[in-house]
Amino acid sequence: MKVALLSESPADETALRVLVASVLPAPPRFVSPGFRARGWPNVAQVMPAVIRHLHFNTDTDALVVVVDADDSVVHVAEHDRPGYFHPQCRLCQLRAVHRQTARKLPPARGRSQVLRAIGVAVPAIEAWYLCGRDAGVSEAAWLAGAAAGRPPYSRAELKFRVYGTARPSLPHEIHRALEEVERHRRDSRRLEHDFPGFAAMAADLRAAVGHLAPPVVPLTAS
Repeated sequence: MKVALLSESPADETALRVLVASVLPAPPRFVSPGFRARGWPNVAQVMPAVIRHLHFNTDTDALVVVVDADDSVVHVAEHDRPGYFHPQCRLCQLRAVHRQTARKLPPARGRSQVLRAIGVAVPAIEAWYLCGRDAGVSEAAWLAGAAAGRPPYSRAELKFRVYGTARPSLPHEIHRALEEVERHRRDSRRLEHDFPGFAAMAADLRAAVGHLAPPVVPLTAS
């Protein structure tokens, strides 16, 4: 499967190459270089142009988009009801951007559309990096703390736990991100359990694999 990445930084893209491969049954081919935006809301703003470019000018099968949740509304099961849309949920918003863009495009390069796989890191991608190393960091912990008015950690604290500094250089960010995601290279189940925002991306990727798989022709007796 040929996959394009749209993320918020070069470090995010580097880590996502490992995490996306950890979900798929066969190594993907990545579109290089990946697409990047200058944080939210720039990701949502550039996404339609990225989809159109991939659709008409490449043979890309799926676009993976990952953003930080920051302080936005966290996606929950209720949001997955048919026809439901939460205007402050970034997962809902990005799914809508893909849906509204893709439905306007005619078939191209032998496919009806570029498929999508969208993930939202709660509250930031550094929480994904700490999964399996810091038991106190999870999406459930963040939601419980937010409901009680006492977030269990800040985004700045997560960054310091990963990088050991409040102002890491880009090479250091990339190095530490790769070190942390190495735990999940061959098995993404812990990430999917602790972070539904990652599980959503993983489910999209598996659905894309199923969509692209050739139909099974039943054997007939000779």
